[in-house]
Amino acid sequence: MNDFFAILDIEHVDVYPWTVLPPRSDEDNPFEPWLDIATWCREEAEDLWEDRELDPGPNGVDFVAGTLVRCAEAFSPPGSDHWLFLHRDQPTDMPLPVCAAIGPASGPREETLRALTLADDPQAVEPPVVKRFKSEYLGEGLTTFRYVTEENSSGLLACARYAWRVEQYGADVVVWTATDDIARILQAAEDIENLARSLTIFNP
Repeated sequence: MNDFFAILDIEHVDVYPWTVLPPRSDEDNPFEPWLDIATWCREEAEDLWEDRELDPGPNGVDFVAGTLVRCAEAFSPPGSDHWLFLHRDQPTDMPLPVCAAIGPASGPREETLRALTLADDPQAVEPPVVKRFKSEYLGEGLTTFRYVTEENSSGLLACARYAWRVEQYGADVVVWTATDDIARILQAAEDIENLARSLTIFNP
């Protein structure tokens, strides 16, 4: 089997609505932010307040930094091989996590894209909305939106997914998010779509 070196590139991503955390899969050669994640999250919190031109008050920086650390620990634990994008409009908003991953292409294209986007999810409360999705950098892929019942709850999760087969690099790419705050995911839909359109691939 050929070695797979392709990685996701975020060069074209508009980082204003996002806090971006890189993968944690390479513990021997971690990305710089993971050397001291608490310090990095605090610096990011300070930047968020400054970028929004808002006064954090005496506790604002600590509150946001703590939120970012908890999100990092929950959605990107050590060993994770995906990128984590935390969406928020204001510093104190509860971030909406969006993940993106790349791996070697596997299986027939259409079958794989439907599997990666859970287009035929039997747990969906109604048939998922499935659409073709065009990206300047990754080509044509598939996107789905569906509702599923939360585990051990009668509430609903709103879930969005995007997937591509990029033949040039022999790669499959997937982007996903889920939340029980349905209004939140709908409000962030344009930013999520722009994020998906902005991802590209770097093959060293």
